[in-house]
Amino acid sequence: MPEAAGPEPAATPQAQPRALIVLLLLAAVVGVLVSVAAWAFLEAIHQIQQWVFTDLPKDLGYHSGAPMWFYLVVLGLAGLPVAFAIARLPGRGGHVPAEGLKVDGGPTEPIDLLGVVLAAVATIGLGLVLGPEAPLIALGAGLGLLAIRAVKRDSPEQAQAVIAASGSFAAVAMIFGSPIIAAVILLEALGLDRQRLPLVLLPGLLAAGIGSLVSIGMGSLTGLSTSAYSLGALSLPVLAEPTVADFAWTIPLAIVVALLTFAARQIALRTVSTVMRRALVLIPIAGIVVAALAVVFHQITGKGVDEVLFSGQDALPGLTSGAGTWSIAALVWVLVFKGVAWGVSLGSFRGGPTFPAMYIGAAAGILASHLPGFDFTGAVGVGIGAGVVSMLRLPLSAVVLATLLLDKSGLGAGPLIIVGVVVAYLVTVGLSRAFDPPAAEPAPDATSAGAAPGTESGPSQSSRPSPAPAA
Repeated sequence: MPEAAGPEPAATPQAQPRALIVLLLLAAVVGVLVSVAAWAFLEAIHQIQQWVFTDLPKDLGYHSGAPMWFYLVVLGLAGLPVAFAIARLPGRGGHVPAEGLKVDGGPTEPIDLLGVVLAAVATIGLGLVLGPEAPLIALGAGLGLLAIRAVKRDSPEQAQAVIAASGSFAAVAMIFGSPIIAAVILLEALGLDRQRLPLVLLPGLLAAGIGSLVSIGMGSLTGLSTSAYSLGALSLPVLAEPTVADFAWTIPLAIVVALLTFAARQIALRTVSTVMRRALVLIPIAGIVVAALAVVFHQITGKGVDEVLFSGQDALPGLTSGAGTWSIAALVWVLVFKGVAWGVSLGSFRGGPTFPAMYIGAAAGILASHLPGFDFTGAVGVGIGAGVVSMLRLPLSAVVLATLLLDKSGLGAGPLIIVGVVVAYLVTVGLSRAFDPPAAEPAPDATSAGAAPGTESGPSQSSRPSPAPAA
């Protein structure tokens, strides 16, 4: 089932001012509610990771860190609740992350939220290589629908779609630390025209802005900082202006990142067709495979298993600030092992694909910075932008995200990022047309996966809000 910010409002006349004001007021309320829920979701995942991978090993007597077998057990067990959500709960735990960020198939229905949250918490909280942005889109949309239907059960379908999108704006703003990034990603994915843009943009921005204030207040009230899981600007050397050498190396770097991302996605698409046939058996095995990749990486390089496990947004600042501690061989190995682990996770578990793409791109950029004349900051920016666009196929979002991440490093990386994103996008589109297998995910077999009849795909499309004239 696709997770979505909501379907596009139909190409109808814009809402009347009075109706728009009502939507804005409801969007503000939804922004508060969704932000509290998103904050709780992200904080719960952070606390689970802290307890499972830090506190629990100490309680078991391993004061120098968890033993390698521990990761095999934990990631194998992580597959059980994910498989249960996919096989037995409405909504199948959310959309397949190998398909990118799906925002065009209708908002997540409230009945699907239990499965989405269960699969996401098990996936992200227990160390698989996926991020929280896709579950947050689903959570925000589902809670938005729940809110507007509580106010008026027979509200127009277009109004439901707008409020669902507003909920997604508020939720995604939490993890990216910026309402602007959330708005760019969701609006570009929806592809709204000039007539429909204000109807979604105004409530969405309001919900995200108010939600951001709520998250700040929640942090002050509880003493729990969102810095543990929200993405902030990277501290990189200042790049005043790019050189000819920077531009020359940008093109091959973007091509390489696109190839790495494409390879991971091919692993994912082929994993889906196998794993989902016997979800309750093969998803836990996929978790063990991911853990084994991390363990082998640790044995080869001496680096921590967390460089392969997890989504990457927590490790990204340390990767860039500690780039001098990475040998060329270690960078090559992390690209290989994390890339394969990401591909298996994309095809087997539930979560978002964006942050691992950023980590892979940053690691490739650090590796490329060893080339003569290629500035370190520019290489990292190009790598991040190319990784994002190769996975999401949203060029503007990739440029904005990479540029804002390098905001403290001056404007010199901007032109390089743009060139890298364009090149990576063209390479990705060309490769996909030539090699992509059919994207359809086979439904879990009712006998082998334990699927309950009638729950394979969640609510039918007829039950979802569809474009309709505004009230």
